[in-house]
Amino acid sequence: MPTEVILPKVDMDMATGQISRWFAEEGAHVKKGDVLFEIETDKAAMEIDAPASGVLRDVTGKEGVDIAVGAAVAWIYADGEAYGDKAPISPLEGEMSAKPTEGVVSGGTAPALSLVEPTPPDRPTAGHPPLEGEGKTRATPLARRLAREAGIALSNIAGTGPYGRVVKADIDAALSPPLEGEVSAKRTEGVASEGTSFAPSPVGPSPGEPTPPDRPAAGHPPLKGEGDVLRLFEPGSYELVPHDNMRKTIARRLVEAKTTIPHFYLTLDCELDALLALRTQINAAAPVKKTEKGEAPAYKLSVNDMVIKAMALALKAVPDANASWTESAMVKHKHADVGVAVSIPGGLITPIIRRADEKTLSTISNEMKDLASRARSRKLKPEEYQGGTTAVSNLGMFGIKDFAAVINPPHATILAVGAGEERAVVKNGEIKIATVMSVTLSTDHRAVDGALGAELLVAFKRLIENPMGMLV
Repeated sequence: MPTEVILPKVDMDMATGQISRWFAEEGAHVKKGDVLFEIETDKAAMEIDAPASGVLRDVTGKEGVDIAVGAAVAWIYADGEAYGDKAPISPLEGEMSAKPTEGVVSGGTAPALSLVEPTPPDRPTAGHPPLEGEGKTRATPLARRLAREAGIALSNIAGTGPYGRVVKADIDAALSPPLEGEVSAKRTEGVASEGTSFAPSPVGPSPGEPTPPDRPAAGHPPLKGEGDVLRLFEPGSYELVPHDNMRKTIARRLVEAKTTIPHFYLTLDCELDALLALRTQINAAAPVKKTEKGEAPAYKLSVNDMVIKAMALALKAVPDANASWTESAMVKHKHADVGVAVSIPGGLITPIIRRADEKTLSTISNEMKDLASRARSRKLKPEEYQGGTTAVSNLGMFGIKDFAAVINPPHATILAVGAGEERAVVKNGEIKIATVMSVTLSTDHRAVDGALGAELLVAFKRLIENPMGMLV
């Protein structure tokens, strides 16, 4: 039997992915372990190896197309294995083709590439009441979720999928801004371009009757669809740039975090002069190592490296704050795994320094440089950015004085770090100049309340202002 090549799940939140590049062509001979293709996920680019040796056939996974996790993208025939007119059907496809009423047509010269997940029996998602007509219309799970989030009644959408099933493209079309002149036609069909359901008006305004200005109906919030935004601007004065997968995921997770996590904020100032002096001494004492470009210091500490270490040690000093909230129990972590926000083209990602409390400053510094470099080239492995027990977001290099960051689940805390700047401070009744950095701790109040968060932040401040404590 030939071996099926599927699109694997390489990210916890991954439902679909895109093949950004094939390294082998149709008919090529591959060996087990050879790189077949590269997946573009929301957060990284991953190379996928061949699961078997043989000849690559029926390459149906196209580059740059959203493909559902688990879908067949190619087949590998062993050496000497006969290649017929039809590729074998995977168990999932065989089961679905036996049920044509569920929207799958069998046949063809290759296993069909499913861009959507198989649809379970029509029923509302737990905790979400169905919209009117939702349970009566065939739709893919992805289309059903998108329709629910947009407030669209599925019964008002004409499906273009197999057997009239509503697919993601139909939802996207319903949310697209209509061309001028199409608005009235769409409204009479019961669906606004922005994805809001409208009942056809039985009686229009009388000839000569003034048309009331557009406004939301009483009791309904203002429309937030794309069309509502675009109508505020002159046609031709803007450009539409479609969201990529990363931006969509960031938006979804931010909304989820801000609406489900009760954020609590604590801010204080830390003096940096002692830390800056120690950093200078440590960097000056760095041994020299040989590199491809010549000799270079074995490490070069940044202020952020020392912030990471201080945050990790503060969590060890206040272990109750090193936790994650779940509905059934509090997860108490034994180690401080610190995520560090890194800006990359199109968004950001948070690679993690594992067991930062146990690592030296030089190790943290070199590891952080490597993670940041591979993050920007989207070469991180899932285990290098998933999980973690806290996070640090530093905008000080942009001169930002202070800000509050959004918690990234499952973390219960995130530290927002501002720029160090010279300020006048009062010491022993005298005004002196000191380098001061403002930090704001965001906490999930369910897991880390105000007093516990304050205790954690004070422990962090103590380490920053007495940095020798990070060396012992």
